[in-house]
Amino acid sequence: MIFAILAATTLSVSPTAGNSKFDAIFDAPLGEKIDAMSSAISCNISYDAATGASGSCTVPLTSITVDNEPTKTEHFQQWATNKKVAPKKCNLQATLSDVKAEPVLLSGKESQISGDATFIICGKARTDGGKEKVTGTAMKLDNGTVRLRVKIEHFNRDQYKIGPKYTEGWLQRVQQLAPVVAEEGTIDLSLFAKPDETKTSAKP
Repeated sequence: MIFAILAATTLSVSPTAGNSKFDAIFDAPLGEKIDAMSSAISCNISYDAATGASGSCTVPLTSITVDNEPTKTEHFQQWATNKKVAPKKCNLQATLSDVKAEPVLLSGKESQISGDATFIICGKARTDGGKEKVTGTAMKLDNGTVRLRVKIEHFNRDQYKIGPKYTEGWLQRVQQLAPVVAEEGTIDLSLFAKPDETKTSAKP
């Protein structure tokens, strides 16, 4: 039987479950299309039907592979850290705020979600202080898990100083690399969150 989440609940995504996925796709018109992927996503989200969702999600930089190629993956790690911190100490963190669902009750009927997220990448916030727009869907499955499909469009890596021009040793290569990797991309998240039933108000 599917239960609807009525009031407040805590949702968690395990980085070891293996069924969640992070995809960041950057498609350059004059260059190449690259896909940065990870399944090591952890989230802790509080959802209240009246006020919406808040919380955070984290993806370790070292869990991300780029086109399943070691060289591209290493380059991405250098660009993300600007070679100023060890990749294993770097995370991509998103803090959610005012994320609303419609219908507000998370049930077997798909809800549309929308709101904002503040990103911190290797300790770097967006240079203009802005937030990213979050859209997607949420639905409670038969086993009680909440399936989230989240999209963040127009994500600009340059706003987070991710790239060769910010990274020592890459300065001479900036011009020829400029059109190869797009600055703007789309992030897609497929998340399977477990509710803490001790903190959930529900009914059949």
